[in-house]
Amino acid sequence: MTLFSNTFTTLENALNYSSAKNRAISNNIANVDTPGYKAKKVAFKDVLDQENSFLKAKKTNARHMPFEGHSTNPYETFTRTNTTYNHNGNNVDIDKEMNELAQNQIQYQALVDRMSGKFRSLESVIRGGN
Repeated sequence: MTLFSNTFTTLENALNYSSAKNRAISNNIANVDTPGYKAKKVAFKDVLDQENSFLKAKKTNARHMPFEGHSTNPYETFTRTNTTYNHNGNNVDIDKEMNELAQNQIQYQALVDRMSGKFRSLESVIRGGN
């Protein structure tokens, strides 16, 4: 029996992903002038395209994703090695990183607000609607 609905688990996973993405972006920004540093990226969609789902389902089209298997980590961090933006071998694009950081902060705050709303709803139920 689960104490909370799957919404809490989904929000927790989304917050973990957003936190991992923030760490990668922060490391990239901190190493913008480090010679030879290669930028890190956290991928979610790419992992979904490669991984299988644990759901049992029937594929109705050959282009549908397979449904066998299950991954415990819905995202992965990898190093972008195929580009170089600076003369010192560094591939951090500071404008892109700052843009991604701002987007990630907005997403993270929205997830935190949603999680807070779920807890306020539970609090209301526990207090009997008062």
